[in-house]
Amino acid sequence: MSKTDPPDVDRLRRDHAEAFERRSVAVSPMPMEQRLGRVIRHTRQQLKLTLADLASVAQVSVAMLSRLETGQTSASLDVLIRIGGALGIELSELFRLAETRPGAAQQMKAADQPEVVRTGTRHGHAYRLLSGQFGGRRLFESYLIDMKDDAAPYARFQHPGQEFLYMLTGRMRYRSGDELFVMEPGDSLTFLAEVVHGVEEMLDPHVQFISVLVEPAAS
Repeated sequence: MSKTDPPDVDRLRRDHAEAFERRSVAVSPMPMEQRLGRVIRHTRQQLKLTLADLASVAQVSVAMLSRLETGQTSASLDVLIRIGGALGIELSELFRLAETRPGAAQQMKAADQPEVVRTGTRHGHAYRLLSGQFGGRRLFESYLIDMKDDAAPYARFQHPGQEFLYMLTGRMRYRSGDELFVMEPGDSLTFLAEVVHGVEEMLDPHVQFISVLVEPAAS
């Protein structure tokens, strides 16, 4: 399996399956097997796994998995449990993702906001996912980032898109390229994420801030 961050199931709560196909006079529900197939395919692609990778871990044939992803066949609960386990998704969550309807608002109660693993986790940054997701591709991600004085303040990041920070607690010095910014509660910062960036120095023993990552526009 690819060495990528594990799936964030709430982040994947979105319209994996276009639950309704709109026509001029009627709206037809998409069959459940097609919706489940789209969830499985989307999650597999998010994890950068091939059909063969997932089929091997879930102990199903590549042909069977391909038919499942395209909605050409249904699967037993045992097979769905194995596939979900290989993707890091519980069976109940797999069905919940498939049931999500287009246009539905997505509330994430504080108790349901998962801590997720990101690149900065190994540097002592704790990430809590704040946002759900809509549409055919990811447009943005939002996180509550918590750092304490044992975190590594010199971690550097660089990736496509734009990033927005909003300071909640404590003070820090933040680098974006050659510039340094002192961030205090209520301050915000917006920058191109392709420029090397990261916390340069923690000025207080505990800082919290919100980070919103905006994906680059499709070409």
